[in-house]
Amino acid sequence: MSATIERPRREARLPEFTDLEKAVINRLQHGLPLVANPYLAVAEELAISEQALLDTLEKLLDERVFTRFGPMFNAGEMGGGLTLAAMRIAEEDFDRVASQVNAFDEVAHNYRREHELNMWFVLATETGEGIDGVIEQIEARTGYPVYNMPKEEEFHVRLHFPV
Repeated sequence: MSATIERPRREARLPEFTDLEKAVINRLQHGLPLVANPYLAVAEELAISEQALLDTLEKLLDERVFTRFGPMFNAGEMGGGLTLAAMRIAEEDFDRVASQVNAFDEVAHNYRREHELNMWFVLATETGEGIDGVIEQIEARTGYPVYNMPKEEEFHVRLHFPV
């Protein structure tokens, strides 16, 4: 019989944002325009300088409000591999394993979940065959199995979290 350890849920607190930070966060959730100078175009939409936009973006990254900001490519359409992966990690090993998993260049969007499979991440590789090799390396490095859940069908859901 296994014991279940439950932690009390913490109430999420939103950070305090300036009006400029709110405007930048809300606008960037819709992506960048495909133009020669996308940051300048967004800055003009917001009626600020390009440098003010870049400084705000850098501050949000430094403060980990944004953990990543950059392009997202469809690896599968470019001949690469893409999959969702999950792991069941003992609580006492979670931080160690998260650090080991995150050290792989192919890993993105690694999240803790309140579920039996408590670590979920995306793997993207240069080739479709590369997924299996990275999974084997992660398993060897961490000592835990990786559950591979390749995409069967794609859905596009537009999410926007206004601040």
